Amino acid sequence: MASDHASSFFLAQDIRTISDQENQTTLVTFILLGFSEYPDLQVPLFLLFLTIYSVTVLGNLGMIAIIRVNTKLRNTPMYFFLAHLSFVDFCYSTVVTPKLLENLILEDRTISFAGCIMQFFFACTFVVTETYMLAVMAYDRFVAVRNPLHYTVAMSPKLCSFLVGASYSWGLICSTTLTYFLLRLSFQGVNILNNFVCEHAAIVAVSHSDPYISQEIISVSATFNEISSLVIILMSYIFIFITVMKMPSTGGRRKAFSTCASHLTAIIIFHGTILFLYCVPNTKSSWLMVKVASVFYTVFIPMLNPLIYSLRNKDVKETVRKLISKNI
Repeated sequence: MASDHASSFFLAQDIRTISDQENQTTLVTFILLGFSEYPDLQVPLFLLFLTIYSVTVLGNLGMIAIIRVNTKLRNTPMYFFLAHLSFVDFCYSTVVTPKLLENLILEDRTISFAGCIMQFFFACTFVVTETYMLAVMAYDRFVAVRNPLHYTVAMSPKLCSFLVGASYSWGLICSTTLTYFLLRLSFQGVNILNNFVCEHAAIVAVSHSDPYISQEIISVSATFNEISSLVIILMSYIFIFITVMKMPSTGGRRKAFSTCASHLTAIIIFHGTILFLYCVPNTKSSWLMVKVASVFYTVFIPMLNPLIYSLRNKDVKETVRKLISKNI
């Protein structure tokens, strides 16, 4: 009887402990500090980011629609990748910007534990996917310059689908792994995140357990993704440069370089911003710089990509002119 009472007591204690842990998780909330230290800038920043987000949505969805409407573009590998890049940019911006806009006009800047983790998961997925999508597009440009007559054969629909699927799959694998190790950390009560988005470093900074493993995992993952994608990009452009310099005509060289200009611009902006963030020391005085840089690659870059590709692309501009002339 005594043993039965003892076992029932410990069982009750275990149930109570599990219940307390669940209650702690449900009660955990985060406050996104954002740019609240600048109260006079809240309305101007709201209007600025709302304008940028509107342009981002219209630009990226418009780019996808243009590619879908034009059969020639739809069947060209480069535009197949560009449509997916636009989709990733649209999704990434939509994961981050609406909450940023909400926090700029509302005094309540809280976000639930589940909401914060989900935002991190999807943002991480789309960032990693875009990293490799740009690398895939660099390889695509290499194939186009190296073998223009057999470009559509070499970049077959099956290969294009595989490369895009691999980019999405690796993004999901990375974000799932990083989210798993984030969930192993313990959090209590109300926590202030010194950022406008649920970014890994900000979340880890308020945890009540040792974040060493989680920090090491994201450091290894980020370093691997950045180096591997940049190696693919650099190797592709080295071979592109060698191929172009062997061309006999100046006009051929100019045309080859012009086909790569838009993609190279997008790469420099995207990876340049990420590498800049790597160089920022993790100190309190650097948080503002981190937030500004984070705004650039989470809010501005998704807007810039469709503008870069549309302004420098004759096929896109021609399709837009035809659509406008039909509606007039």
